[in-house]
Amino acid sequence: MTKKKTILGISIIIIAFTVIKCSRVQYGSPGEVETLTEEFGSTDLQTIAEKMVQSLLIHPVLGNNRPVIYVSRIKNKTAEHIDTKSITDKISTALLKSGKVRFTAASEINQDLIEQLEYQGKTGLVDPTTRKKIGRQIGSDYMFYGEITSIEKKAGRKKDIYYKITLKLADIETGIIEWADEKEIRKQAQKGLLGF
Repeated sequence: MTKKKTILGISIIIIAFTVIKCSRVQYGSPGEVETLTEEFGSTDLQTIAEKMVQSLLIHPVLGNNRPVIYVSRIKNKTAEHIDTKSITDKISTALLKSGKVRFTAASEINQDLIEQLEYQGKTGLVDPTTRKKIGRQIGSDYMFYGEITSIEKKAGRKKDIYYKITLKLADIETGIIEWADEKEIRKQAQKGLLGF
């Protein structure tokens, strides 16, 4: 009897080790729908960015004068960690590629810009004919900002998450919101009988 238990125990250990050992990593397409969990993921980020870019590109506020936009932050009002900078980066990169807008770097690297201007102007190490001058940055026309919220419901093994992201573009001089749009996402998940 003990011999059978020993063989059974060794068999279970070998099977468990084989299952654990057989994990693998592979590359996937960044555009492929990701449904690993019900949490906010890459597909959600891409869907939001695409919707917002298309909405803003067809809006008359952009016109033909290539306005300068200051990117503020998107407030994360959900219970989970969401990298909202990735959302603004994806949107601003696509908008910049369109050639219809310009962005000020002040929202991201303002202190670095100031330090570089001071270095060029005060150290004496930079050729005066190529040195950049303080007070020549272009003022932003608009501020881009927003928030993401969620509502989460659980019932037994079922879980439902609703996300809503609202983005706005406000005229800095007048304070008027010139553009706003929102994207809603609903995700549902059901745990297996054993909780997996």
